[in-house]
Amino acid sequence: MAGTYSNLNFHVIFSTKNRDAMITPELEHELYPYIAGIIKGEGAILLKIGGTENHVHLVTRLKPTHVIPDVLKKIKANSSKWINDHQKINGRFSWQVGYGIFSVSESQLPNTIKYVGDQKEHHHRITFKEEFIRLLEKNGIDYDLKYLWD
Repeated sequence: MAGTYSNLNFHVIFSTKNRDAMITPELEHELYPYIAGIIKGEGAILLKIGGTENHVHLVTRLKPTHVIPDVLKKIKANSSKWINDHQKINGRFSWQVGYGIFSVSESQLPNTIKYVGDQKEHHHRITFKEEFIRLLEKNGIDYDLKYLWD
């Protein structure tokens, strides 16, 4: 084959440190486009971003050449540095150490994009911790509750 053809879609989730409610509507209004710019700068495609005051969901399309931990490190490091350097909040902002990442088939992409877009409504019924555990279980990922939260 003369070229490389791929369709690598991912649903990524990460929270603020200690799941503190730090992402105000005003910050979200600037933060989401900033994160989109980081993703674009990495040569990836952001299909959807959503979240609440304590976590963010991304639906992204990556290339086979992307190294997932490196891309996520850049998103989290650069966005938290931007928030702190521009004093977008009172105090110090940081993201949790880890993240969740789940592959998304093309057939499930519309549902995942809708799910990410409906985060604020969704979280009137379920906490971030409950949501994350459900996603781990739905995706067959083993975890130990003792080590799940930083």
